[in-house]
Amino acid sequence: MSRPFGTLPSSAKVSPTPFTVSIPKIQLDELKTLIELSKLAPHTYENSQIDAKYGVTTDWLVAMKDQWLRSYKWKTSEDRINSFPQWTTEIEGLVIHFVGLFSEKKDAIPILLCHGWPGSFLEFLPMLELFQKEYTPSTLPYHLIVPSLPGYTFSSGPPLDRNFGTRDIARVLDQLMKNIGFESGYVAQGGDIGSRIARELAVDYESCKAVHLNVCFMGRPVGITDDHLNDKEKLGIQRFDNFKTLGCGYMTEHGTRPSTIGHVLSASPIALLAWIGEKFLEWVDEPLSPEHILESITLYWLTETFPRSIYTYRQNFPPVPIPAPNDPRWYIKKPFGFSSFPQELAPLPRSWIETSGNLVYWGEHAKGGHFAAIEQPEALKTDLVKFVDQVWPGITSTK
Repeated sequence: MSRPFGTLPSSAKVSPTPFTVSIPKIQLDELKTLIELSKLAPHTYENSQIDAKYGVTTDWLVAMKDQWLRSYKWKTSEDRINSFPQWTTEIEGLVIHFVGLFSEKKDAIPILLCHGWPGSFLEFLPMLELFQKEYTPSTLPYHLIVPSLPGYTFSSGPPLDRNFGTRDIARVLDQLMKNIGFESGYVAQGGDIGSRIARELAVDYESCKAVHLNVCFMGRPVGITDDHLNDKEKLGIQRFDNFKTLGCGYMTEHGTRPSTIGHVLSASPIALLAWIGEKFLEWVDEPLSPEHILESITLYWLTETFPRSIYTYRQNFPPVPIPAPNDPRWYIKKPFGFSSFPQELAPLPRSWIETSGNLVYWGEHAKGGHFAAIEQPEALKTDLVKFVDQVWPGITSTK
């Protein structure tokens, strides 16, 4: 008997394998031992700054290490993950894991949700929970599919014998959507690296009919000045400039020496906690709970995600020129929606964003940061639903 929301449409071309997370006790015991034995750095001027201007503080790392050992329970996270239907399927020799909520409605709209780094499918679980509470399988107006990108969590890593990047990920995800029954069309949503993948899906694949993003990394469009911008928009540009100046050290390491940092962070769970925990502290509007941070780090550790997941950063080195807004490799001709959150890494003005695509929907919010699906799931869900309900009738009428 299938689980609620767990029946794929009859148009599916493949029968994915149902998946349940089950981490062996030996792995959990090893993790606990490594946490216990992990040595912390001595106190320094830099790691003693309470504003964390130089990175995570010793006090924070000590407190998180203690909570990881004393009170955090992976079994609770595992049970939560397993409360959602999951599958694996093979595409181009890669095992792709995905979470999904499938509707029984014949006219349900397929939506592909693309995470980024240091995220995972966990990012979208709060949104899926909202859909589960609002609808039943027979009333859900959408099919919601959340894949683990190649190299992340329960998906296999990218190939070892050739280069692999976001265009390859887009090709694999487009094939996933076709395989599970949505060759006639779907909507893609993404943030972080997922925004680049979603954009490439919209530009390169006919089956991706529309795209919704919550971040757009771009330079100043030609001919646009600050004269017409309000103070909030100017602060957003300043935030992006500050990120490019002071917040990109990790990106340079990922892009230029992924092998080295991959080995380093595979040797100590505390090192992984410091490296990724910093992002969960800095890239948000309001602090994420320690439990969420530990859940994400634990998942990364248990699945050896970090060294397998940072390959896309190599695309940025040597630095590539920002494409012109009308570059066909960049410009979204299809319906394009956007959600703007003030503490995003690049909270750029609408006048900039609309030069990069056929912007037909704009949602602007007073709260939220880079991890919008975690921080503001209700707001992101509302925007996505409004956008999809606005554009899909026109899409279906032109099929």
